Amino acid sequence: MLHGSIGDVTRALPLATLVRSGYPRARLAWAVEPPSLPLVQGYPAVDEIILFDRQRWWVDFLPFLNRIRSKKFDLVIDLQRHLKSGLISRWSGARYRIGFNRRDCKEFNWLFNNHFIPACGDDVSKLDHYLKFAEFLGLEPSPVEWNFKLSAGEEVAVDKHLAAVGSSYAVLFAGSRWESKRWFPTQIADCARMIRERHALDVVLLGGKEERQFSGEALAERGVQAANLVGRTSLREAIGVIARARVAVGPDTGLMHIAVAVGTPVVSLWGATSPRRTGPYGFDDLVIQGRASCAPCYQRRCAIGRICMQSIAIEEIAGKIALALSRPA
Repeated sequence: MLHGSIGDVTRALPLATLVRSGYPRARLAWAVEPPSLPLVQGYPAVDEIILFDRQRWWVDFLPFLNRIRSKKFDLVIDLQRHLKSGLISRWSGARYRIGFNRRDCKEFNWLFNNHFIPACGDDVSKLDHYLKFAEFLGLEPSPVEWNFKLSAGEEVAVDKHLAAVGSSYAVLFAGSRWESKRWFPTQIADCARMIRERHALDVVLLGGKEERQFSGEALAERGVQAANLVGRTSLREAIGVIARARVAVGPDTGLMHIAVAVGTPVVSLWGATSPRRTGPYGFDDLVIQGRASCAPCYQRRCAIGRICMQSIAIEEIAGKIALALSRPA
């Protein structure tokens, strides 16, 4: 199986579980990049991980391709739709290379595979689109499930991170890799204050090291009280923190999909991208779509001040949080 980003790998894990169930004696390998590695490490359905360091692609790409080739795979499932994954699939030498339908592909990806799932278009969620590969293989459908298992040491680390946090808390995702997807420090501050005042929940901020400055700006707004774990947890520790939360809130980011995987209701905020295909699975009713004539633009950077994200009012977020907290645990 070939895949990259944290969000995409998270959404593809249920497919791995189905493949493992349908082919219990098969050896299942997954090719991933370093940021997503913790998601598949120790995952019950995955036997082997083949790592590709895209940051050093000029050094690692050829050895990576040779590692793929040396495995003599019988079947490859190409879960990306781009040139890179197509090249990897073809280079594998596998007799069966299953990819997306030509109408759903990009960058001539279809030229490198020899079997294709039916066309779906962009009106189907990405997770359901991945499950079409299971249908193609004739696997029995089953409820979507994830099997994240933290080690005892990782659970202890989560305990330490949450030592000063009450047993009931909300998680706010600080930012996103795309500047255009981020909400504003004032929105984070207002959201944290609202959660504490209306629901008596503590607030935890999560995110990557690159978002430390951004999270600091948010906490400096009006003296907001929150536990700032941005850049202080590993990805697997973040999974544990999110799993214990009552609710999660934030923009389009990989952590949003992890919240879905561990069953934590997630209020998602959308501007430059659309939730139609990539929204949090099963939490469509908690989506908030920002309003702007250019949204969704799918641009990494915004030249007009993220009007779409600015349009999301705190009372909209408050209403969705109340709805999320009303759900059975």
